[in-house]
Amino acid sequence: MGSRLLSVPLGLTNEIPVSEAQTRNNKIKTFIGCIIAATFFWLMNVLNKDNYAIKINYPLRIEYDQQAFVPMQPLPKRVSVNVSGDGWSLLQKSWLNFNAMPVTYKVLNPNQSSYINSTTLTDQITSLFPNLRVNYVVADTFELSFERKLRKIIPIRVDSLSINMREGYVISSVINVSPSLISVDGPMSIIQSYPDTIRISVPTSKIQNNYDETLPIPFPMSPLVEISHKDVYVSFEVAQFLGDQKEE
Repeated sequence: MGSRLLSVPLGLTNEIPVSEAQTRNNKIKTFIGCIIAATFFWLMNVLNKDNYAIKINYPLRIEYDQQAFVPMQPLPKRVSVNVSGDGWSLLQKSWLNFNAMPVTYKVLNPNQSSYINSTTLTDQITSLFPNLRVNYVVADTFELSFERKLRKIIPIRVDSLSINMREGYVISSVINVSPSLISVDGPMSIIQSYPDTIRISVPTSKIQNNYDETLPIPFPMSPLVEISHKDVYVSFEVAQFLGDQKEE
């Protein structure tokens, strides 16, 4: 008997069919690529257009003679600037300007300056935005209030009459106070209200041993006032008092 040959369809010999999942993934990738490309071209078109307006938060530094004057209220630290221009310039100043140098407003006569001159401030800001148009400026506050700075030296004394000693004991040395003088710096109206001498009270009662303690200075604190010391060191020696003994 002769051998029989099996015939195989030609289409199934060398070709591997592409799966439906792979086809679907390719379509999704193509779609996402089209979206990204369209978004990119749209963004480029938008950024190239002019006459956009945006409000930018910008750091502000008030410059004045800190050796001679004290601000009586917090100074503004930021300023809102409404600017208009093309999209690229606005993007650079708003989103990409992380390390922006603050605009400096100089107060030449603090005694006579009660507000920030918005025209002067706008001119200074305009120089920082050469490619943009500054429409208006809004600060946290435009009010300014300064006073002349005054320094006062105040002696520190211990109220020796109020020291409570145990019966039969006395202070046998000089009362030492360190520091014996403090300095306070601040607005003239506040500094002038402080006493010429500050007296320290020793809170310990029935003292019978040598005394050495650090005590707080009873001083009215103010955020506008700088004080050289907040505590003083007080020390003195104590001895037992022996009265005259009579022989029987």
